[in-house]
Amino acid sequence: MAAIRMQGLVKRYGDVTVIPSLDLEIHDKEFVVFVGPSGCGKSTLLRVIAGLEPMHGGDLFIGDTRVNDIAPAQRDIAMVFQDYALYPHMTVYDNMGFGLEMRGMGKAEIDQRVKRAAGMLKIEPYLQRKPKALSGGQRQRVAMGRAMVRNPKVFLFDEPLSNLDAKLRGEVRTEIKALSQQLQTTMIFVTHDQVEAMTMADRIVVLKDGVIQQVGTPQEVYSQPANQFVASFMGSPPMNFFHANWRDGALRVANAEHVLALPAERQPAVAQSSAIHVGVRPEDLGLGPAEGPGLPITVTVVEPLGSDTLVYFELDGQRHVARVSPKLAPRTGDKATLIMDAATVHLFSAQDGRVLG
Repeated sequence: MAAIRMQGLVKRYGDVTVIPSLDLEIHDKEFVVFVGPSGCGKSTLLRVIAGLEPMHGGDLFIGDTRVNDIAPAQRDIAMVFQDYALYPHMTVYDNMGFGLEMRGMGKAEIDQRVKRAAGMLKIEPYLQRKPKALSGGQRQRVAMGRAMVRNPKVFLFDEPLSNLDAKLRGEVRTEIKALSQQLQTTMIFVTHDQVEAMTMADRIVVLKDGVIQQVGTPQEVYSQPANQFVASFMGSPPMNFFHANWRDGALRVANAEHVLALPAERQPAVAQSSAIHVGVRPEDLGLGPAEGPGLPITVTVVEPLGSDTLVYFELDGQRHVARVSPKLAPRTGDKATLIMDAATVHLFSAQDGRVLG
């Protein structure tokens, strides 16, 4: 098994720098998820690690070996792609064993490895079928099995669940997480879906424009975002942001319609009348009666989810959402007041999105 270390890694496409200079260490046997919006460089970074894309600066180590100039086949890495990349004319068994056969491995050893992986992935009944006779979830399991039989140092997953429907995504996501715990192998998983990142990762790497915004456990990234971008990207529904001004030791929220007093230890070190973005997770917003204290709002959309209810409303020309108990039974058009708890708000600079306090 192996740790992965990147030092000053640079990647360009012609005159366009996709990854300006990246430093990151992934520990041995760790499950790390690269997450970020489309075009942030996460898949490119994965392909650089695999050796499928050249580097233009810096160093990349797998274990103690510098692999900058080492061919992909010599890096002892297995990659699972979004489109499965199975041979359509081969059976599942042959798809899984073909790479081992090309390496000159004996038939008995190939048979043992293929059947062991098929058992772990619950695809033994399909070993003599061809890919066209399988569902999307079954094909993805075959692609994973083909990687598993190699016993690589590192597994790389490039958005492997994006072609599956919602139910299958959840099932295969759970299987991949269980697989990582069984195999105890270093794994890197790329996704744009922050729910996948939160539920699967030991640590999350949030990327934007080829630059790491934050590295941390799912709970750290969710509860202690490093900046407003991370706060807005992680969470479903995403964090709400309200315009505010800092005056006389309190936040004037939504054109000063609401005053939010902060304890001394949470007060931002900014000048009077500084513009601040107040971030609040949907689950940290409360709804009170229309005549109660708080910001007056009108419910515009209600989405019942069973265990809770999403309530949408507009403020300062922006749509916001609160996650509340279904017992409140809100309805579209209801008048209410919005309640914020100073202990749960996040403060960001309106100029550059950095964390305040």
